[in-house]
Amino acid sequence: MSVSHKNSHDGDHGHSHAPADFGNAFLIGILLNTGFVIVEAVYGWMSGSMALIADAGHNLSDVLALLLAWGASVAAKRPASVRFTYGFKSSTILAALLNAGLLLIAIGAILFETLNRMAEPPAVQGETMAIVAGIGIVINAGTAALFMRGQHDINIRGAFLHMAADALVSAGVVIAGLAIMWTGESWIDPAVSFAIVLVIAWGTWGLLKDSVAMSMLAVPKGISESGVREYLESLSGVEAVHDLHIWPMSTTETALTAHLIIPTGHPGDQFLRDVAHDLEHHHRIGHTTLQIELTFSACAAGC
Repeated sequence: MSVSHKNSHDGDHGHSHAPADFGNAFLIGILLNTGFVIVEAVYGWMSGSMALIADAGHNLSDVLALLLAWGASVAAKRPASVRFTYGFKSSTILAALLNAGLLLIAIGAILFETLNRMAEPPAVQGETMAIVAGIGIVINAGTAALFMRGQHDINIRGAFLHMAADALVSAGVVIAGLAIMWTGESWIDPAVSFAIVLVIAWGTWGLLKDSVAMSMLAVPKGISESGVREYLESLSGVEAVHDLHIWPMSTTETALTAHLIIPTGHPGDQFLRDVAHDLEHHHRIGHTTLQIELTFSACAAGC
């Protein structure tokens, strides 16, 4: 006998992992950053600053990343169909993976131009660098703050990391601009650009690792497979547990299937409701499917 249960509760229990609505945050972030990309690219070219151009390139990848994340969050709310029985929830995982890919492309492009400029540093207008990058700090930090409350969602966390990293990068460009004004040394600009690459790469690695793991249906971070198995095995009447699978349905929702060996027979609907409740509130698993079996068949060993 197989029983599926999806928890839904009235009231706030602090365990809700449904996609939050960040539509306004995405719209504001996209508009602000698109405008700033244009300004930064123009002034970067006029001032001869590779650091500004690099930051503009990074900001452009952020705009694309915000568009992807927004599209995925909207798609995740679409209802299931006869073909897509889970709906489009997993699009949030794909968006996180694509965001990481965009960052890798940005890293490669910026690094290529930075290395070329290190060989022959051009003259740079430090004052322009500092002023434009200063504006970038305000825009990027403000946009990052819009996504601060969505850190449990890797898709939203990706958007937050993009913008937070840009705020730090802009701060570095401000410092570089001031340093060039004081010293007149043009090599500072490509050196800061190289530091920008390192900052982006550091943030990208974690996002890439997590999104690849999710796309491979790995047990989500923060959930212990052994802990879940131990809990199920401790249930009254359960003799054994097999075919336990835990995987991400989206960046915010987790599913579980398991076979429970209960020789005394089906324990009743209340038992299943209690198990689903505990799995959601103590293990952050909101979609539970349990199959009750009387005996441990040969197939349970892996056929």
